[in-house]
Amino acid sequence: MEMSPTELLLGATIQHLELVVTSLIFSIFFGIFFGVISIYYESFSKPIITIANIMYSIPALVIISLIVPILGLGYFPAFFIIFFGSFLPIVKNTHIGLKNINNGLIDAAEGMGLTKWQIIKYIRFPNAYPSIFAGIKFSSILINGMAIITALIGSGGLGRVIFEGLTSFNSKKIFLGTIPAVFIAIFLELFFNQLEKKFTR
Repeated sequence: MEMSPTELLLGATIQHLELVVTSLIFSIFFGIFFGVISIYYESFSKPIITIANIMYSIPALVIISLIVPILGLGYFPAFFIIFFGSFLPIVKNTHIGLKNINNGLIDAAEGMGLTKWQIIKYIRFPNAYPSIFAGIKFSSILINGMAIITALIGSGGLGRVIFEGLTSFNSKKIFLGTIPAVFIAIFLELFFNQLEKKFTR
């Protein structure tokens, strides 16, 4: 039995959300983790920040063309491309946020006997939240957009609907694929804005 257009769109939206949410969770976890590590290991922080700066200037299609010959087509290569392109901004912003703290606060905390991890938890992180959330919000926009582009290599989702509409000159399909993606982008922005407010109270 053939699926209705509504069922097809719902399935594509769910598939798109799965890719976006999975990539975002991994990007946030590893981005913050490596951002924290980079604070105490300068030999690690310099190359990772340099790579992040370079990645900003490389178009998504170029990244796809470099990864596909190695990993092939499908969901996993799409996930890897999205993750690799989106976790670096979080690393960079976490590093900047944790690093740019008043030295007087750090000296006072050390004088009170706090360990370096206690300093991160109680001093650095609370002051770094705006920078960290800026990185997360930027990455969420990247992820949502790249999840559409990676439909070119078989990730499916809303990108597939949009590209099918483009190749068949079907404006209705393009519209149906674009609208949910726009709403997802708006929702992610509002969600992280509210989360940031809770953390920075």
